[in-house]
Amino acid sequence: MIVLHRGLLVVAGLLGASGVAAAAASSHMVDSRNLSAIAAVFLSHGPALLAVGLFGRSRSFAFSGAILALGTLIFGADLALREFLSAPLFAGAAPIGGGLMILGWLGFALSGAGLAKLKK
Repeated sequence: MIVLHRGLLVVAGLLGASGVAAAAASSHMVDSRNLSAIAAVFLSHGPALLAVGLFGRSRSFAFSGAILALGTLIFGADLALREFLSAPLFAGAAPIGGGLMILGWLGFALSGAGLAKLKK
């Protein structure tokens, strides 16, 4: 469990730094919708993962964080590759990443409501 929390903290830091970099780059590049989207997604999900890494006590909450982190990384990587290489990460990467992000957030809701319990 400690390894998962530390991993979430690492991903949170990387998302925060990358989100700020994407925001700066999007303000200097012409019509960069992908970089603006990366900035918005990373700067909103990074703090959520930071909170889970620091305060998430249950396995279901940590597992939801891992799903959110994976989805965010897939989504952001796909947008970045489209922006800089004009090629996707893989076919359907953005919707898969987006779907995982939605599942992660729903997992938080279920965990918070006490409906999702993973044995310790």
